[in-house]
Amino acid sequence: MNFADNIDYPPLLRRPPMLAALVFALFVAFMIAQPAQIGLGKSLTGSLGLTGFAANALLASFAAVLIGADIYLVLGLPLRSQVVVVWVQLVLILALFFVSFDLSYTFIRRKLWLLLSQGLLTTLAISAASIFFASVLALAGAVAKLSASGLALGVANFYTSFFRGVPLLMQIYIIYLGLPQLGIVVDAIPSGIIALSLCYGAYMTEIFRAGIESVPRGQWEAARALGLRPGQTLARVILPQALPVIIPPTGNQFIAMLKDSSLVSVIGVWELMYLARTEGQTEFRHIEMMVTASMIYWAFSGALELIQAHIERLFGKPHAR
Repeated sequence: MNFADNIDYPPLLRRPPMLAALVFALFVAFMIAQPAQIGLGKSLTGSLGLTGFAANALLASFAAVLIGADIYLVLGLPLRSQVVVVWVQLVLILALFFVSFDLSYTFIRRKLWLLLSQGLLTTLAISAASIFFASVLALAGAVAKLSASGLALGVANFYTSFFRGVPLLMQIYIIYLGLPQLGIVVDAIPSGIIALSLCYGAYMTEIFRAGIESVPRGQWEAARALGLRPGQTLARVILPQALPVIIPPTGNQFIAMLKDSSLVSVIGVWELMYLARTEGQTEFRHIEMMVTASMIYWAFSGALELIQAHIERLFGKPHAR
């Protein structure tokens, strides 16, 4: 994130009004206090002889004061420190939420290496191969959509319409179960890669098209005047300028693909979600495996976000103010 710029963003994005923060705090606090009164809250309301709505209202008011004070103190910090403190607090709240599940950490430790060594590696391999082929399809589709050929335009429009309109799960089934009806047998992992590539390639076609169209037409004309062929113009002039526009949404697509790769578990691929589900069934520890798999997905999504931010800064240097 780049906080040092000259753009006057709306004040709400930089320092939320205390009234809005207080209303939000009251709402959250009341919702937290509603379901049940436990621990210190129950003892406090019990000692005061309060029950029902009065007890909930007291706990909500107490929580609102704490949240409001926390918001006031956080807003007094520098901007970057605010982001760090908010992250730490939300992570702690999430950790407390999971601790309340009474998880078997011994079971998680026994299964964690299997999830990482086999499930995660398979997930990453499928996602990496799929994003590569999806990028190739997206570039071809974008060029076809921008071409003067009615045949290429029609094929590209049909491709994006079909694969964006049909659910990804159905595409996996069509490739894995439908192609054998034509005598074409595709194994589970290649079927998953093909389905993910075709689906995300359709979405990324529009990203690539928008990126290419963001380059002024004068760049094409200048390259033509220099004697460059269309292919050379695209590779050497247009794409380098379009990459700063293409990279952010493409990174988002890769992160989404990392999670959607869990859908290939329905055809027996031993990726992360498949192993989490099957290992959880062995000892009826479903919630332990689902929570662990979720945290692994989140951790690697966060790592991909950092990589994406670095790449964005790298390609955005020529355009930095």
